[in-house]
Amino acid sequence: MANFSISRETCPTIKNILLLDSEGKRVAVKYFSDEWATNSAKLAFEKSVFTKTQKTNARSEAEITMLDSNIIVYKFIQDLHFFVTGGDDENELILSSVLQGFVDAVSLLLRSNVEKMEALENLDLILLCLDEIVDGGMILETDGNVIAGKVATNSMDDGAPLAEQTISQALATAREHLTRSLLR
Repeated sequence: MANFSISRETCPTIKNILLLDSEGKRVAVKYFSDEWATNSAKLAFEKSVFTKTQKTNARSEAEITMLDSNIIVYKFIQDLHFFVTGGDDENELILSSVLQGFVDAVSLLLRSNVEKMEALENLDLILLCLDEIVDGGMILETDGNVIAGKVATNSMDDGAPLAEQTISQALATAREHLTRSLLR
């Protein structure tokens, strides 16, 4: 019988996922590689990615570029710039499917109002999206509908344990309990 164990070296990995605004400033970022050890190195990388891609028109379809032996797949929607970075040996189609899953999930969660202010107001949902897509660099999910379904706040009932609620849900539950106790 054959041994079908999967090693980390054979699985496609993501180095980072970036969501920047139209000025190149962070909205939500998640790094899975030690390649950028310090915060200043991460900010410098984000600036160089933004500078290299800002003149392109990646609004209708995702674009691909190389930077410092990294493949970067990116797409712009309104004033948000979505980026997925992989090593130079990664498959661009896999990186593109991760990017499309992230864009689709964010679009569903923000009710197609994909812009910076809406993203900042729902930052907890976007960060949960990042957690659902990639864990430690390993790709978990690329279907935007599945990602959004796992993250969606309206699927969580008020009786759920606090550990299974998002921050905004937990605050809303606490506010509701406080209001009930004060009205008694």
